Amino acid sequence: MTTSTHTPTDTPERADLRAAVAALGQGHRGDIGELWKEAGKLGYLGVNLPGEYGGGGGGIAELSIVLEELGAAGCPLLLLVVSPAICGTVIARFGTEEQKRRWLPGLADGSVRMAFGITEPDAGSNSHRITTTARRDGDDWVLTGRKVFITGVDTADATLIVGRTEDARTGKLKPCLFIVPRETPGFTYHHIPMELASDERQFELVLDDVRLSADALVGDEDAGLLQLFAGLNPERIMTAAFALGMGRFALAKAVDYARTRQVWKEPIGAHQAIAHPLAQAHIELELARLMTAKAAFLYDSGDDAAAGEAANMAKYAAAEAAVKAVDQSVHTLGGNGLSTEYGLARLITASRVARIAPVSREMILNFVSHQTLGLPKSY
Repeated sequence: MTTSTHTPTDTPERADLRAAVAALGQGHRGDIGELWKEAGKLGYLGVNLPGEYGGGGGGIAELSIVLEELGAAGCPLLLLVVSPAICGTVIARFGTEEQKRRWLPGLADGSVRMAFGITEPDAGSNSHRITTTARRDGDDWVLTGRKVFITGVDTADATLIVGRTEDARTGKLKPCLFIVPRETPGFTYHHIPMELASDERQFELVLDDVRLSADALVGDEDAGLLQLFAGLNPERIMTAAFALGMGRFALAKAVDYARTRQVWKEPIGAHQAIAHPLAQAHIELELARLMTAKAAFLYDSGDDAAAGEAANMAKYAAAEAAVKAVDQSVHTLGGNGLSTEYGLARLITASRVARIAPVSREMILNFVSHQTLGLPKSY
């Protein structure tokens, strides 16, 4: 092992969860769909959702452990970031009783999956520039717009769509969240080919006068930003967990190789040019793990403002640490690092996902410089 199996914030229950999920991941030999089913059956997919709706009654801290440990075992479930973390959290916090009863039990046991649609071709993830609009038509809502780089739409039963509605008092557009079942007329999706080795595919969505009943709106129409960020903070924390698992997986491969690979009379890991960069990668991953644990603690404590800052920092730190860990691990193996046998080369592309999505590192630096340091904006 190249990282400790627990963090100081792990309770005995979390330590047991970490060990159990790690064992599941290390024993996984089938396809990702079977792993999803097994994780759902064992209660891991909904560990953050309320117990009265079939969940485990925990928080994002527990769910991030699940994703990190599966990633460290080499089989991350990327849809965990979206289905239970974003969509499940938003519905659990703001949904109606009917919405909770309809969606949460399936999200908890994995029999139902939900995608999340925010990113647009021209707006990126800037919620103030989103052009997908929702207008009232009698008691119904009608959605029109496009989304891009939406994960797992083909396997999702529904997509939680971020649209904008007109404020009756000010006339300005404000964000709102709508649940759109996959077979809804006017809702179409197209695969976006990616140079990325991932079981979860990316899609462009088109919403062409998609008509929804009034109960498709999640929560309060006037609390859109609050509800939106209630989902985006867990997304950042879970992306950090995804990156940490990947970094730990790569580093474990490299350390094992450096310990056993012998070119001269000593294993290559005896040479400081090999050992020190791996030690540095380990240190940076451990630091990022602590920041991720802090962000999860703040979010689960209900401190959304502090959690927003910490979640951004955790996502930034974990992404940078993972990219460096993967790069150094591939370099440690030399030519073998690019071979299919060792399974590291595919991570060169995958590790950059955490730097780019769901928000770029530059936008996180903007957030910290403006919100934390109080520096003026240039935009």
